[in-house]
Amino acid sequence: MAIQWFPGHMTSARKRAAETMALIDVVIEVCDARLPEASSNPIIRELRLHRQRPCLKILNKSDLADPVATAAWLAWYNLQEGVTAVALSSKKAGEASRVPNLCKTLAPHRNSGVKPLRMLIMGIPNVGKSTLMNALVKRRVSAVGDEPAVTKSQLVQHLSPLQSITDTPGLMWPKITHDSDGYMLAASHAIGRNAVIDSDVAVFMINLLLKRYPTALAERYGSTVEGQDAVGILEAVATKRRCLTQGRREELDLEKAAMIVLTDYRSGRLGRVTLETPESRVAMLTDSERLHAEQAKARESRRKA
Repeated sequence: MAIQWFPGHMTSARKRAAETMALIDVVIEVCDARLPEASSNPIIRELRLHRQRPCLKILNKSDLADPVATAAWLAWYNLQEGVTAVALSSKKAGEASRVPNLCKTLAPHRNSGVKPLRMLIMGIPNVGKSTLMNALVKRRVSAVGDEPAVTKSQLVQHLSPLQSITDTPGLMWPKITHDSDGYMLAASHAIGRNAVIDSDVAVFMINLLLKRYPTALAERYGSTVEGQDAVGILEAVATKRRCLTQGRREELDLEKAAMIVLTDYRSGRLGRVTLETPESRVAMLTDSERLHAEQAKARESRRKA
């Protein structure tokens, strides 16, 4: 099942972001360190390149991500023109406080009362933008919640006479091209639950963990992972945690078990896990291009037949 989620208010949020982009100096794009590219909105890249704005790409929630994979992603992004990448946790004020100075290096000409540095925070829903904003201004000015799309409007704050920062609503893009991106975003709670089936998302994520972090699964759920596929593990979790449907005939409730697994991942109880690496991203894109080429060839063959 392909996952798509683009609430109506995001159309106006996109238009407003494009207007604001003309008035700022540095784009702070907040991504999830556990899925940096899947959580990087192509609309943000399009807007900042159109306005030729430098980007501070923050791999947030780095305390939940695999540090080896994070180091690889930082090297990947820091090779890109106009991009400086840094990993941090916006919940840690000391780490968040680095952001303004990093932005200053990207726009050294904007650092005076006449030309103050103007920063714009952007990113997908529930990735930590508002938490970063609150950490920078040292008080709660942006609403923070454990659901995507909490922030609905832009908010401007002055950090000093020399610096201002604007927080924006979480912004998705109209069509998620790659199915795996949709599942990774759903697993990380960047997509509203009304758009997903939790058990499908959990099975997808367990498959990834079986390939890359089988020890994490074994340590969290015990011997239930031995010799099991993703569905078998989910059923074993449901059995062990007594996830049963209500009614005259009790059956395993895989949706409840799925939420246990997804919550364990989101909270870090499964350990420091990263769902994609630069290498896996390149492999996924290569496979996708090959599949599209094969499909196009098949359509052409049918047309000529």
